[in-house]
Amino acid sequence: MSEQNSIYGELKWREMIYDSMDGLEELLEKEKVTLYNGFDPTADSLHVGHLVPMLALARFQRYGHHVIALAGEGTGMIGDPSGRSDERNLLSAEEAHYNVEKIKRQLAKFLDFEIKSNPARIMNNGDWLLDLKLIDFLRDTGKYFTVNSMMAKDSVKSRLSRESGLSFTEFSYSLLQAYDFYHLFVTENCVLQTGGSDQWGNITAGCELIRRKTGKNAYGLTYPLVKKKDGTKFGKTAGGAVWLDPERTSPYKFYQFWLNTDDADVIPFLKYFTFFDRQKIDELEFATRENPEDRAAQKALAVEMTKMMHGETALDKAMQASEALFGGEINGLSAADIKEIFADVPSGVIAADSMNGEGLPIVNLLSDCGFMKSKGEVKRAIAEGGVYINNHRVTDVNTSIRKDQFIEGKYLVLRRGKKNYFLLKTEQE
Repeated sequence: MSEQNSIYGELKWREMIYDSMDGLEELLEKEKVTLYNGFDPTADSLHVGHLVPMLALARFQRYGHHVIALAGEGTGMIGDPSGRSDERNLLSAEEAHYNVEKIKRQLAKFLDFEIKSNPARIMNNGDWLLDLKLIDFLRDTGKYFTVNSMMAKDSVKSRLSRESGLSFTEFSYSLLQAYDFYHLFVTENCVLQTGGSDQWGNITAGCELIRRKTGKNAYGLTYPLVKKKDGTKFGKTAGGAVWLDPERTSPYKFYQFWLNTDDADVIPFLKYFTFFDRQKIDELEFATRENPEDRAAQKALAVEMTKMMHGETALDKAMQASEALFGGEINGLSAADIKEIFADVPSGVIAADSMNGEGLPIVNLLSDCGFMKSKGEVKRAIAEGGVYINNHRVTDVNTSIRKDQFIEGKYLVLRRGKKNYFLLKTEQE
């Protein structure tokens, strides 16, 4: 079946299939199935690493399948040892519930809950896990798992080899995830679980539990864990994770993250993270190969991802903020935007009251704040047309700078030439 008609073919050409169970490709070609992907609320926001399974759910839905995004309030209180070198901090019930509610709103940005034929659903495993009785769970579920098979999982073996070891709490995580799959299989006819490649052991445990308790088949599919070509973890920057919550990672920084994608990574990222078709991605790949300096693929990726996550208005502002570093218009940007955009440029401080009345002569201001060495240097730079205040060229050496020119009374952006920036702050900042 062609990739246009099969979700499996779609995922395959996008190189998004890391592993899948026998028979799944044939099943997806002939039936519309119910599937789920779990998202544990270890923080009050998901990050860009979660976008692969989130967007994959959206792809499944577009092909007519019935998708469930499972928020893990129950499993989130235990902690998944997969991909971890140490124990997670346990969440309280209140923290887990709060995080789930925040994460639900992020999941809702990508899934269609209104379409009548196959509306997406968000479910919460706390609805059934938190009411489980221990003895019943051990008798009805635990008896289907051998310690031998649980010990053989990579996530368990890697932790047992470390001095910190693995607590029984995290050791039991795979039982709970398997029970989730079984519960959804019985109540929702959910036959497929998806996840990152580090979830394969947990997914197969669920399939085995379903087979042994019902005699029926269930399936698993995993996506590659995205890493950059240099081997570094995707979505990590010097400041930490790149979050989907704009309060944690601003739309500007989100836009910059994608814009700064390496040439070697940008085409795979376009396949993983956008809904661009093969023709468009091929065109961007050709443009990157022929004219890498134009960064056409990176710009397309940054625009698409920021618009998808934060909307048109936030995208426009992020693009304006990005262009401010290259002489673009600053009017309309907030003090918080300016602080973020110019966080890494040299800066100086001036007393706010020194600009009362008619203001402070620009020759004095630029030399006193440390931007230029002397008044003579300021005069020469202005005469040469190379001095800018808030990205507007200064043409008169007798210009004075007033307090109301500072953005929200806090910042004045100084520039000499094309790229020599300096951020002047008032003492009140």
